[in-house]
Amino acid sequence: MGSSKGKHKKHHHGDEHSHHEEGDDGELPRKMKNKPYQHELRRLHGELVAMQEWVKDTGAKICIVFEGRDTAGKGGTIKAITERVSPRVFRVVALPAPTEREKSQMYLQRYVSHFPAAGEVVIFDRSYYNRAGIERVMGFCTEEQATQFLALVPLVERMMVNSGILLVKYWLEVSPDEQTRRLNGRIDDPRKIWKLSAMDLKSYSRWRQYGQARDDMFRASDTSWAPWWVARTDDKKRARLNIISHLLSQVPYEPLPHPDIVLPRRGSTDAAGDSPPLRIIPTPFG
Repeated sequence: MGSSKGKHKKHHHGDEHSHHEEGDDGELPRKMKNKPYQHELRRLHGELVAMQEWVKDTGAKICIVFEGRDTAGKGGTIKAITERVSPRVFRVVALPAPTEREKSQMYLQRYVSHFPAAGEVVIFDRSYYNRAGIERVMGFCTEEQATQFLALVPLVERMMVNSGILLVKYWLEVSPDEQTRRLNGRIDDPRKIWKLSAMDLKSYSRWRQYGQARDDMFRASDTSWAPWWVARTDDKKRARLNIISHLLSQVPYEPLPHPDIVLPRRGSTDAAGDSPPLRIIPTPFG
């Protein structure tokens, strides 16, 4: 299977201010360059396709949860995972704010309907853990509701796993300085300004409260059947590769044999009679 199937030790959660590893000279490692990143990403994409075909063939059910601080890189990581696989197998769930009807339902109700069926990989871009994070910190739920959720969620995840779902949970952690740099970058970049919501600005000043909520969440829901895995993401490229490699190590897939494929003989390519006039788009770039 290759190195991506190797064993990985569980990360310690630790403190967010002590996550950099120093090199032999005591300096922080430089961020990964694009060329080696693209080279390794191409290889991992091939492994993800192999995993996809195994999921389809075996009817496996995989649920991947991405949580983390604002700007930690959840969206970019999910894009890196899904850009070369089928959206019919890999389904990304990023739910908007609940409707009034959904607010009246049991909290987990609107999430359960998105859990994977046979032959599916469901990726939650934020998930039911909103109740333990943003809802708690920003006052969208009561402390009692958050406490009830944290008591209930390990039982729900036990039921998920017992039903045959392979559940993998990731927390993406970014440093305070890097978060500030990324938020400023969103302000100044017209391609990214849509990522900067009013909620991001409100939550920016609540770093410590988010850290406490995260730690409470870990204590309550880091279980043997559904552990949390922490990824340090100040270097986005390294983080994406590390997460994909780790994800592959968690899925017991095996590559399926490739069939010999030969393109069939094609018929004539001559035009079939008079063609209707076509509206060709302008070509300002040649």
